[in-house]
Amino acid sequence: MTATIDRVASALGDPTRLAILGKLRTDERTVGDIAADFAMTRPAISQHLRVLRDAELVSVREQGTRNFYRTQVEGLEGLRGWLETFWDEALDRLKEEAEKEARS
Repeated sequence: MTATIDRVASALGDPTRLAILGKLRTDERTVGDIAADFAMTRPAISQHLRVLRDAELVSVREQGTRNFYRTQVEGLEGLRGWLETFWDEALDRLKEEAEKEARS
């Protein structure tokens, strides 16, 4: 699981990949469609998409000679679970402090 979290965190650590992921949230798009929104080449976008695919954050659907990419939200589940442990711990500490205050 840690390896997956590392891959996801590394993939999300790049602003271009974050922007690409955001553009794929609502609809699937081709490399050409995605590249039109950036000042970079299709091969550069393809490299970013490969990183996102390796991290299981996007999936691809082949249709003829075109590849359609879309988000794969399941890829975020490991990271989400890990982040939630911090939230749960913070809530537990808040509850303890509130109970201490109530007893005082």
